Parts: sequence; structure tokens; C-alpha cells
Amino acid sequence: MSPKIKSILKITLPLLLGVFLVWYSLSKVSVEELFVYLKESDYWWIVLGMFLGLLSHLSRAYRWRFQLEPMGYNIKLGNSIMAVFATYLINYTIPRAGEVARASILTNYEDVPFEKGFGTIVAERIADMIVMLGIITITLFLQFDFIYSFLVEKFDPAKIIIGLVGLIVLVVIFTRFIKRSPSKIALKIKTFINGLIEGALSIFKMKKKWAYIFHTLFIWGMYVLMFYVTSFAISDLEGISTGAILIGFIAASFSIAATNGGIGSYPLAIYGAFAIFGIPEDPSIAFGWIMWASQTLLIIIFGGLSLIYLPVFNREKSI
Repeated sequence: MSPKIKSILKITLPLLLGVFLVWYSLSKVSVEELFVYLKESDYWWIVLGMFLGLLSHLSRAYRWRFQLEPMGYNIKLGNSIMAVFATYLINYTIPRAGEVARASILTNYEDVPFEKGFGTIVAERIADMIVMLGIITITLFLQFDFIYSFLVEKFDPAKIIIGLVGLIVLVVIFTRFIKRSPSKIALKIKTFINGLIEGALSIFKMKKKWAYIFHTLFIWGMYVLMFYVTSFAISDLEGISTGAILIGFIAASFSIAATNGGIGSYPLAIYGAFAIFGIPEDPSIAFGWIMWASQTLLIIIFGGLSLIYLPVFNREKSI
């Protein structure tokens, strides 16, 4: 397959998947019923959720500067903020292109070498992944009895145990194979894993590592909080459990990677998570669409303004 065709497929396949999932999610609920939920929603909670999302994005932009300072780059906060919003907006069109654009913005306006800027973004993603794994672990700990009961009800306990043991055995075999194999693929995997570990440990070598860790926790705290407070906008979700919120949040977060910005997949992921707790289909999907639409609107507004204002903000640099 030619590189040109691969590039086209990388762009079109996620978009086509998103379009299909939009159609599928809307087919799962009456459009008229969805509009009723939208009409009757408490928009104060939706606006509060958008505000919390805005705080998380601003914190991410501020945190980024901590990674660049040890390399001798004291970038303008305005450029950092606009680069972050531009990243999110561009990722809605071309998957992962936003990260490239973000590093390029620093190269153009702050003279930060592309590879160094991109390296900090990779390290940032590692930190986010660690926090996400922490949220998953906490959720499993808090909801262990419920999740275990659900799995036992849906699956044969013996098969679950055999599956877990089999998974552990496969991981051990795979790890030993990667360590001993001289193949190019194995070397690439080892290099990738070592890079992840090195990137994660580099956080603790920063001068402002505790501030970086605080902002990382703050970012994800705002993510979870915005998800929670937005649920108050729909009366049918009143009294929703902490477990449902956490599992719904985790499912929704993973859905964002499935399509561009979670287009179509976001409401379905929330519906699938909430269904475990017996929450009806209509309010679940309606909540998913409200969450996705409100945060997408935030990105479109601030991302669009950022792309427009970046050259103006850096007009002296452009001259």
C-alpha cells in the first residue's frame, strides 16, 4: 500500500467511523425524545461543566511551560494557551495532527525546535496516561464488589479466572520474548517502553515537579468534575451513583481515541457504561450528546479564536 493511500485512510476511516456512530447512536434513541431532553435540561449545570473544562485546558497550557523551562525556553503563556486549543480543534479533523501542529506553533512563534516541543507533548501524554490508570484503579477498588457481581452474573466465574490466568501467562511470555528477541519489532517495542518509562521519570527531574504533578491532578480532577456536574442538567439522572460517573467517564475518555474527538462514539460509550447500572437508554444517550456537544462547542470557539489570533498576538515575530 502506497504512503499516499495510507495517509488518506488515516484521515477518512476515523471520520467515516464517526459518521456511522453518529447515525447509530441517534438510531438508539428517538430524535424527538432527544430534543425534549435538550429543551428541558438545566443549562446552568452545562455552562458550569464547560467552565470546568476551560479550567482544565488552561491548566494544561500553564503546565506545559514547566517542561520547556529546563531546556531554556520561557514561552509566552498566551502562545501556550492558544497552541493547546488549536491542538484540540485540529484533532477533530485529522487524528493526532493537533499534536504536530502544537509543536509547530512553538517552532514558529517561540523558536522551540520541533523535536523538543513534540517530545514534551509525548511526556505529557505519558503523565496523563498514568493518571488515567490511577482513576481506573481507584474505580476498580471502589466498585470491586459491583463489578465482580456484574461479571459473575454475565459470565461463568471459572471462565473469568481461566481468562485472567491466561492473560497473565501471555503477558509473562510476551515480556520474556521481547527482552530476548533480537528482531527489529522487538527492539522497537523495547525502545518504545523504555521511552515511556524515561518520559514518566523525567517529570520528577523538573525544578517545578510538584507544581507539574499538582496541575496534572487538577486537569483530571476538572475532567471528572465537569462530567459529574453536567449530569445534574438532566433530571432523570438525579441521584446517579459515583460508580456510574467514574465508569461512564472512563468509557467516554477511551471513546475519544476511537474517532476524531469522540464523534458518535462518545454518547454510545456513556450509554454502555450507564447500562451496567440499569440507567435507561434515552437519558444516557441524551447526556452523552449534551456532554460531547458542550465541550466540542467550547473547543470550536476557543480553538477557532486561537488560530485566528495567533498571528496577531505574534505580529512582531511575523514582521
